[in-house]
Amino acid sequence: MRFRAQLATAAVSMALVGGLTAAATTTAQARPAAAAATGKYYLKFNKSSVTNSRLYLMKSVSGPDKVIKKYRAGSGVNTNTCARGKGWLPNGDYKIEFHRKNFDGIINGYVIKISDKKCHSGTKRDALFIHSEMKPNGRQGSIESEKWTNSNPNDYYSNGCIKLNPANIKNLFAKVDSVGWSKLAKLKVVS
Repeated sequence: MRFRAQLATAAVSMALVGGLTAAATTTAQARPAAAAATGKYYLKFNKSSVTNSRLYLMKSVSGPDKVIKKYRAGSGVNTNTCARGKGWLPNGDYKIEFHRKNFDGIINGYVIKISDKKCHSGTKRDALFIHSEMKPNGRQGSIESEKWTNSNPNDYYSNGCIKLNPANIKNLFAKVDSVGWSKLAKLKVVS
């Protein structure tokens, strides 16, 4: 009798453990599907010319990643990726270090700070941003570095950063604000 009771208790325990294992497996399988549904966002800079390249806000999805928005952008004053303060950005992935709407420095206003990167020769590229020409409060100023004219490609030249026109960087901020900056994984630079 005692043996049957122990056997019955063991059977119930195994059924409970089996059920919990199945539930845990189902929950674990549901998590990646939920994560895939929300996805990660990233920026992709596709270099084609110093003053007429493209910056994309992308969403990682199964299959080809989805373009959320694209912007005309410039980078540098020449295509030498090792020219500090002059060349366009080296290819590769960059971390998003911070973003501000009221930055006050050599560049001003809306900025996204990206990580340093070494070019193919080992030269360290630093002080890298995605930015525009504006005052610290995001408005247009009267001096060249704070005034976007849109009259020629010169406004797209930068000291080795990525530069957007003011309306586009504000639009980019609004788009990323709506999905959450914590979901913006990186900047990917390609040519």
